[in-house]
Amino acid sequence: MTTDYVTLDRTGDKMPLRGFGCWKIDKKDAENTIYQAIKIGYRLFDGACDYGNEVEVGRGVNKAIKDGLVKREELFIVTKLWNTFHSKKHVRAAFDRQLKDWGLEYFDLYLIHFPIPLQYVDPSVNYPPEWYVPNADKLTFERSPIHECWAEMEKLVEAKLTRNIGVANFNCQAILDMLSYAKIKPAVLQIEIHPLLPQERLVKWVQEQGIQVTAYSSFGPTSYVDLSESGKSYQSLLANDNVKSIADKHNITTGQVLLRYALDRNIAVIPKSVHEERMKGNLDILNIKLDQQDNDILSGLKTNQRFNDPMLFGFGLPLFD
Repeated sequence: MTTDYVTLDRTGDKMPLRGFGCWKIDKKDAENTIYQAIKIGYRLFDGACDYGNEVEVGRGVNKAIKDGLVKREELFIVTKLWNTFHSKKHVRAAFDRQLKDWGLEYFDLYLIHFPIPLQYVDPSVNYPPEWYVPNADKLTFERSPIHECWAEMEKLVEAKLTRNIGVANFNCQAILDMLSYAKIKPAVLQIEIHPLLPQERLVKWVQEQGIQVTAYSSFGPTSYVDLSESGKSYQSLLANDNVKSIADKHNITTGQVLLRYALDRNIAVIPKSVHEERMKGNLDILNIKLDQQDNDILSGLKTNQRFNDPMLFGFGLPLFD
């Protein structure tokens, strides 16, 4: 048994280590999926403007609250500011749209999705705006420094609209720079982490700064099969023979092995599934105990292969170089 949460520095809020990701949940399934996830026991939900399903996800959350399955204060709701809204003129309006879409009075954690300021796209033209401005065939950047964007994020905390703020897909240098000017330091860093890309040094340093870590894509290439060649060509970690051997040894699923691997490093996880049995299995990981041999085997899978990379998607942006 491990602790089921990490404590965020400034607020003392308890962020669940076991969460539910909303990326790639179809709009038609989202309301019921989220409702069922709450019924099963999930309390942290990770969304984003870019996922295009915040209205439907919010309906599932509010239905569960209305039906008495859970109280709002028992949930930990996370969402993210998209790249086209980094300008200090647009952060608050983008946030307000998302809060309305969720049908909530506040978020528990609001993240900058990427350290990539893209040209503003009016929501009336395209929402979610995605990566390209309409009719463009390459990224169009905006002169919008992160420090200005972060100051607007801090105002959201001061207005009690979000309890915590943080970042996603930032590297050490970007965080180090942020710590030099932030009045409110980021509470959480969300990054890609799995045995192929364990990011040990970054995780250790970030945790030493009092910043908690959330892992996305815990199953490796599974979510990227339709997005890049590497997503197609890499064998799923869920089918990896080494991961299978650990799963068989403990009589658990390969998914549970991969999620427990993160929890053992005090890293929160946000897997997604629309299948009830998998949802239950992904949540039922607290009492699993991997031994040193298991962790050595998982560590041996490291290749530093990253799947959520703008370069791999054809955007020509070497964000992680």
